Amino acid sequence: MQNDNPGGLKKWLVAARPFALPASVMPVIFGAVLAAVIGKAEFHWIYFILSLVGMAILHTGGNLLNDVFDYKKGIDQQVNPVSGAVVRGWISTTQALGAGLFLLLTGSLIGLYLFTVIGSAILWIGIFGITIGIIYTWGPLPLKFNALGDLAVFFNFGVLGALGSWTVQTGQPSWTPVIWSIPMSILVTAILHSNNWRDISNDANSGIKTMASILGDQRSETYFTFLLLSPFAVILAIIAVTHIWNLDHRMPYTFLITLLAVPVATKLIGKGKRRATAENPLDFLALDGATAQFNTIFGLLCVAALGLNYLIA
Repeated sequence: MQNDNPGGLKKWLVAARPFALPASVMPVIFGAVLAAVIGKAEFHWIYFILSLVGMAILHTGGNLLNDVFDYKKGIDQQVNPVSGAVVRGWISTTQALGAGLFLLLTGSLIGLYLFTVIGSAILWIGIFGITIGIIYTWGPLPLKFNALGDLAVFFNFGVLGALGSWTVQTGQPSWTPVIWSIPMSILVTAILHSNNWRDISNDANSGIKTMASILGDQRSETYFTFLLLSPFAVILAIIAVTHIWNLDHRMPYTFLITLLAVPVATKLIGKGKRRATAENPLDFLALDGATAQFNTIFGLLCVAALGLNYLIA
């Protein structure tokens, strides 16, 4: 444990983990642009900014609570290069808990304001998301410790983000953002899995069940490969189904631009395969960070696909 407290802004930036925010805000961006381009909704900039800020605040608050409960349970004892302010001794669990609860309250207040102008649909989406965030590491059956963490981030940092953002712009929920955000939701799950895959031994010793610890090392590699490649298959399937069935909201062929990210996915899969023989051990230790970067690239390509469709339609 490190006690060399730097003070000031740095320790709180480490605690907040801003590098992780693209995983949660990208679906919000995607959902809003999707509503404008495909849903033909008038774009409300103020509501979009509030949605983006609210999601970032809730994500950060959830991260702080996660750090507190992990540390108290004796799970989080190792210092990572860009996170772990509690483990380092830079902030106390009391400080992290207080900051986390404050951020969750602030994010909830933003959600309540949007409820007053949008309606009850956004309220129920928000309640569902916040509930998942709270019971992720807290309560009698924490999702994270009972192999349900993958499902939790799939919804909170994927489907619900896009659905909520669409609803804020259109005033009505729809299955379109739910289905179209599945590829991004899968990749967010891949970020968590790559982290849990690395920590299989530590989690097992702590009595924690994750998908990685249940699958074991070799099958976790197969699962990781599936999580990285299946989003491309889902994109192709959505394009095919929405056009063949002539649905009201057809996924544009511009989404084929996402295939440009296939080489990045295969590179990450290779790093996972070479985990025991890699010249640079950080290739596997930092696989979660590299997967997060891939998720951002994929999300930006999805937004770009919508932009291209708007320009050429």
